[in-house]
Amino acid sequence: MRVQWTPEAVQDRLAIWDYLVERNPGAAARMDTLFSKAAERLAAHPELGKPGLIAGTRELFPHENYRLVYELAEDAVWVLAVAHVARLWPPAERADYSAGARKMH
Repeated sequence: MRVQWTPEAVQDRLAIWDYLVERNPGAAARMDTLFSKAAERLAAHPELGKPGLIAGTRELFPHENYRLVYELAEDAVWVLAVAHVARLWPPAERADYSAGARKMH
């Protein structure tokens, strides 16, 4: 199954990269690799993550500090967000996420 990243998830990933690369470039590269490998695992095993906090989503934790929020479609895994576990999830500005949210993209 293919993995698709929504624009919001790409932005989340870039924000994490920007934050980490200023402090520890090696950690930024390792974290980004973990995100990529998690997506590869989802392509092979889409139900690997646990049911998510938002109805219709699932969550995979590629690192103890980060969750990948995704949903399943017939032909793809849609990564909706990448969030640090210390942050409120779902955040208020993303409260409208629900199954099918990717269809807006």
